[in-house]
Amino acid sequence: MNCFEHFNQHRPLLFSIAYRMLGSVADAEDMVQETFLRCQRVSEEAVQSPKTYLAAIVTRLCIDHLRSARVQREQYVGSWLPEPLIGIQVAHSIDYAELAESLSFAFLTLLECLSPIERAIFLLREVFDYEYADIANIVGKSIPNCRQILRRARQRLLYKPNVIVSSQKAELTEQFLASWNQGDVEGLVALMAENSIFWADGGGKVVAARKPLYGSVKVARFLTAIRHSKLIPAFTSQIVQINGQPGIINLVDNRPQSIFSFEFGDGCVRSIFAVVNPDKLKSVQVQ
Repeated sequence: MNCFEHFNQHRPLLFSIAYRMLGSVADAEDMVQETFLRCQRVSEEAVQSPKTYLAAIVTRLCIDHLRSARVQREQYVGSWLPEPLIGIQVAHSIDYAELAESLSFAFLTLLECLSPIERAIFLLREVFDYEYADIANIVGKSIPNCRQILRRARQRLLYKPNVIVSSQKAELTEQFLASWNQGDVEGLVALMAENSIFWADGGGKVVAARKPLYGSVKVARFLTAIRHSKLIPAFTSQIVQINGQPGIINLVDNRPQSIFSFEFGDGCVRSIFAVVNPDKLKSVQVQ
């Protein structure tokens, strides 16, 4: 195989790494394209494992990008949330069952507490199952150092994957949308954990809650209020696949106004992530 063939074979993996590292579809695509340009400059004889070599390039590019973008995120207005992957976009990524949870908004936002190197090592080992020797080569650290960094990242994340099955997620989403459409505050409260959280990302460009809302009652009342708010144009809602699980897209004149992704657990909704920033909705295709 030549460089182009190797690149096409591993492109889904490269995008999967880049998207999880950056939380941005556009930036991930840029990193993948730059990876292709760089691999063309190296002879095939110099590359022992094309898969590892390409993953190393895209990971290093993402680390450098995160270091440059961190200042921008620290100055971000309100909560920062990932750019959503809708429907077919997920299929173009790596969507094996064991990787699905690592696409969730809950997981991706949690990664924000890690440094770029910590994030890279954690993802390569915990999500993509790379050997420590390969990880050490990719990030330019010793194997013992990589183990230490991974241990520290695990301690900081304290992440526990959800055990709720897909059919339960779909049923909860349908019930949630029905209660929301009906303005049923009690119905919404019944579907949420008592300590549920609502996060909104407007990026300072549209009207959105700049601080998280805590508690099922407060969140339910807020959602019911915005459904009839004069500050927001009348919108319709439908269920779509967002980052590999059911969510809600809200449309104004058939254009995305916002997207709701959920964190599920223990038979209820734990968190709601609302992307309202129009820049993060540009790539969303309405099915």
